[in-house]
Amino acid sequence: MKIKKTFYPSYHAKVYQTKNGTSYLKDAGVVLLAQSIPNYAGLNKFLQGFDKNLNFSDYLKDKVKLDPAISLTKFAGQTCYMSFSPKRTLNKDADRYLTNIISSGHGSVLEHANFTFLLYGISRSLTHELVRHRAGMAYSQESQRYVGGPVLRFVERPEFQKDKILHKKFEERIDRVAQEYEGYADRLGDLQKQGLEIVSGEKVTDQRKKIRQAARAVLTNETEAVIVTTGNLRAWRHIIAMRASDHAEIEIRKAMYKIFICLRKVCPLAFADFKALDLADGTKVVKSDYPKV
Repeated sequence: MKIKKTFYPSYHAKVYQTKNGTSYLKDAGVVLLAQSIPNYAGLNKFLQGFDKNLNFSDYLKDKVKLDPAISLTKFAGQTCYMSFSPKRTLNKDADRYLTNIISSGHGSVLEHANFTFLLYGISRSLTHELVRHRAGMAYSQESQRYVGGPVLRFVERPEFQKDKILHKKFEERIDRVAQEYEGYADRLGDLQKQGLEIVSGEKVTDQRKKIRQAARAVLTNETEAVIVTTGNLRAWRHIIAMRASDHAEIEIRKAMYKIFICLRKVCPLAFADFKALDLADGTKVVKSDYPKV
């Protein structure tokens, strides 16, 4: 069985600074970190264990290369019907096979292929929306209890970027918030040295955590929240259909569109039913004839 060479696309975002040195971003950075790569080396003995007249071993001799996710999905689907004989749907017809699966609503076989992304340049407002999607997803998010100070950054909403007054107010606000955050942290640090119980701690990391967990109260939803998220192919299709739509907020819509582009590059057959459309505000949305698969 031939598998195409893996591809890991990414979209990086520029970091800006206010005159006072407060860092912020205007767009989401999206990096594909990992994807499911099947290894069929151990299948031969399994296939040889059936009647030789079935010619199941020929399954591994298909020379047409498939994207890893599609290859795994197709194998999982054909396992349901023990469809390994020469009469099976061959790799050259994988597009027809995937179309039949998706149009029939048999999305469970898409759940075997996973993709992991690093997302940065996204606000805590966005991640509050994203982590509501639980089925088939996993999240590891930057903790405001443990990190702050030098790595503190903010995200400017698209609506503010287009207006000089709103942009100016945004920069002024994040300067003020960053300053207040440091002020609270410094004051809490002084209280900690004085032995104040609520911020005391035996370990240095515990001491820092207690200071930052209190100081973060002044941080706004515009604070950057870096996150690593893993989802199976079916879950990503659902999230893209929901969050890259014209009903979604602009910030999450733009981020999910980038994820869609990345996934379409690595496994186009799984998103053949998705179409990208332009909106009047300059953003793009994604529509599917089968959004629930």
